[in-house]
Amino acid sequence: MTRRELDAAGVTGPDLRTAYTACRRLNARHGRSYFLATRLLPVERRSAVHALYGFARWADDIVDDLDRHRTPVERDRLLRCLESDLAHGLRTGGGEEPVVRAVADTAERYGIEHTLFTDFLASMRSDLHITDYPTYADLRAYMHGSAAVIGLQMLPVLGTVVDRAEAAPHAAALGVAFQLTNFLRDVGEDLDRGRVYLPADLLAAHGVDRPLLEWSRRTGRADPRIRSALVAAEAMTRKVYGEAEPGIAMLDPRTRPCIRTAFTLYGGILDAIADQGYAVLHRRAAVSRRRRAAVAATGLLQIARARRSTGTGHRPDRADGADGVVRANRADRADRAELQGKGPVT
Repeated sequence: MTRRELDAAGVTGPDLRTAYTACRRLNARHGRSYFLATRLLPVERRSAVHALYGFARWADDIVDDLDRHRTPVERDRLLRCLESDLAHGLRTGGGEEPVVRAVADTAERYGIEHTLFTDFLASMRSDLHITDYPTYADLRAYMHGSAAVIGLQMLPVLGTVVDRAEAAPHAAALGVAFQLTNFLRDVGEDLDRGRVYLPADLLAAHGVDRPLLEWSRRTGRADPRIRSALVAAEAMTRKVYGEAEPGIAMLDPRTRPCIRTAFTLYGGILDAIADQGYAVLHRRAAVSRRRRAAVAATGLLQIARARRSTGTGHRPDRADGADGVVRANRADRADRAELQGKGPVT
């Protein structure tokens, strides 16, 4: 299926194809919900999305360094090297890292503004020395670079039926909504890394501070004040989803099912958090495989409607001959099996 995606996108050079494939693997390993949603995109646009998210994932992994082998100074050096490599790649189309080669190619193909990558890396660097946010306004300033710009990078790839500037605020809000969802889901894991992303003023309004969160994480005991603060954080996050949702109808009809599916799956994480009693300090909430399959099936129906209304479809090129038809049909069947939960998403 990777070959089919790359062929459809017009990615021909072997080094570049290898780079895009590396990004796809990063997404498959790290983001089950969004990787699943990406399978609903028109085949020729999937590689670009993998490149954007693969690059973001690569930078994020440098900052987090989950095995804790590197000091903050070493991580800062690696991040600056990545920034330099990206600047070179955006100028020349090259790059030392595969993720840089892929994202530079995607930025060129879709005319993505280079400042969006600069802002993203600035937020990543702040994670090396900022461990909490006094107010929601402070957090939103951070999330402009860490999340909103991802939505804005995606917009040229997805396409719009309105002027792109009209859709941009909604795309930015969707990136923020997704990240706020991650922050709420990962409160415990982030605390282990020394970070608290929930705004301190929101926590304080419910009598919560970092020591109380650390106590709950360490002892496994609940506290009603923490639950109250998490309920408020959920409400804050759902408000941002409300800001984002009108933008889905502004997208190209062929890409709406992907974003609608991601919107629903990420919202489902909030539902799972609530269903589990807001116990995010003690266990990670996740959308069940059955739920993901059901949402994906709805996405498939939306795609079918979009193809009928636009008169488009992903038919194999007749120039490929019988073998090409067989390969394309086999890939389509594999796509459907994964989206319906009948096979592994890898």
